[in-house]
Amino acid sequence: MSLRHASDVAQLGSPRTVAFEIRARAVGPVTEALLAAELGVDHAFEGFLGAQRNGRGIVFHVETVRLTTKGHHHAPATR
Repeated sequence: MSLRHASDVAQLGSPRTVAFEIRARAVGPVTEALLAAELGVDHAFEGFLGAQRNGRGIVFHVETVRLTTKGHHHAPATR
């Protein structure tokens, strides 16, 4: 699966938009919550970054997820 993030931040007093997509992986009980997650809705994820098995790039390991109620839509996420 992959997760998308977008936010506006200040860098040295100037506005900057930060946007990226990152590969993500979940195992265990958190997968049940992810199966119930509506695509294209903001959700909150917590976890850690680690190297991909092939050593190319990073992957976000999802440990917890807080699902947002319907109505807070943005660009659809991919699984």
